Amino acid sequence: MQFSKSTGNALHALIHLAHAESGRHVGIKELADSLGVSDSYLSKIMSKLRQDGIVRAVTGASGGYELARPPGQITFLDVVQVIEGRQQLYECLNANALHHPVEGGEGENEGPPRHAECLVEKVMNGAERELQAYLRRHSIQWVLDAAAAAGSPQ
Repeated sequence: MQFSKSTGNALHALIHLAHAESGRHVGIKELADSLGVSDSYLSKIMSKLRQDGIVRAVTGASGGYELARPPGQITFLDVVQVIEGRQQLYECLNANALHHPVEGGEGENEGPPRHAECLVEKVMNGAERELQAYLRRHSIQWVLDAAAAAGSPQ
C-alpha cells in the first residue's frame, strides 16, 4: 500500500498554510514553489481540499489560501480521505474462499462446519481500522508541535 504523491503534497501544503502569519493568505505560486511542484498540479489538490472544507480560497489582490479550520482540527485521515478517497481498502473477491469454515469446539463437530466472514478480509479490515485510528490521532497541529519540540522549522 502506498499513498499518492498528491497526499504528501496536500499535507505539506497544509503545514505551510499553518505556518503562515494569521490573516495572511498564501498564493498558489508560493505554495507550489515551496513544494517544488507546478501551480496547475497543486491547484487541483487545493481544489479538493477546498471542496471538503479544509482550506478556504480568498480572492482579490491579497488573495490565496488559508486553513478553513484550526490546524488541530485537520487530521491526517481527513486529508487522506479527501485525496485518496473514502473507499474500503480491501474487499474479498474470491467467491470460493469468501467464507472459511470455522471448526467448533468439542462436541460441536456434528453437522456441516459453521461459516464466518472471510478471515482474510477480517484481518485486512482490522489493519485498515488501526491505520485510520492512527491517522485520526495525528493532526496538522501535531506536526507543528512535534517540529517545534525538535527545533525543526517544519
